[in-house]
Amino acid sequence: MNMSEETLNAPKEEVSLWQIFTVFAKIGAFTSGGGYAMIPLIRDEMIKRDWMTDEELPDIIAMAQSAPGVLAVNMSIFVGHKLHGVKGSVIATLGSVIPSFITILLIAMIFTNFRDNPVVERIFKGIRPVVVSLIAVPMINMARKNNKTWWAWAISIVTLFLVAFLSFSPIYILLVLIVVSASIAVIKNKKEAKNCLLYTSDAADDK
Repeated sequence: MNMSEETLNAPKEEVSLWQIFTVFAKIGAFTSGGGYAMIPLIRDEMIKRDWMTDEELPDIIAMAQSAPGVLAVNMSIFVGHKLHGVKGSVIATLGSVIPSFITILLIAMIFTNFRDNPVVERIFKGIRPVVVSLIAVPMINMARKNNKTWWAWAISIVTLFLVAFLSFSPIYILLVLIVVSASIAVIKNKKEAKNCLLYTSDAADDK
């Protein structure tokens, strides 16, 4: 991953807890379609306030997806911690959860009376294509900005195929990629260290 541990864990004291709560409450209130639908809103709100960069977002999504639990809550925890430590995690999570909790509670109380209403059915049918677009746009933008080599595009396309058409778990794919990336890094470091020793030895012989 590109994001250093220091960057992820460093609290930003200039961001108040109230700001974090109101921003994530706004995100939670206007998100339909699950955790992935939060991504474009989180990106816009974070980048607009200079709380996050486009390079950090894929790392946070990957960690949130790998961790147990709901994606939206996990992302709130990671982003809140980046902004204001543990308190930021708690406040960001509350902000993202409370609006949907209240909304779902109200819907559950009255939905039994309206679930067969044709107007309500049409409203939900109209919302679904919008949700798909909200999820697709940030994914395409992230791919364009972060996939700068042919093998990065290859990994993205293969992963999309495995998850979408073969029902592979994203967790297993991430674990495999982590192991492969770590192994490649170790091998490269060993080769560089060996080349450095050979260079030093040749320089000593020349003297």
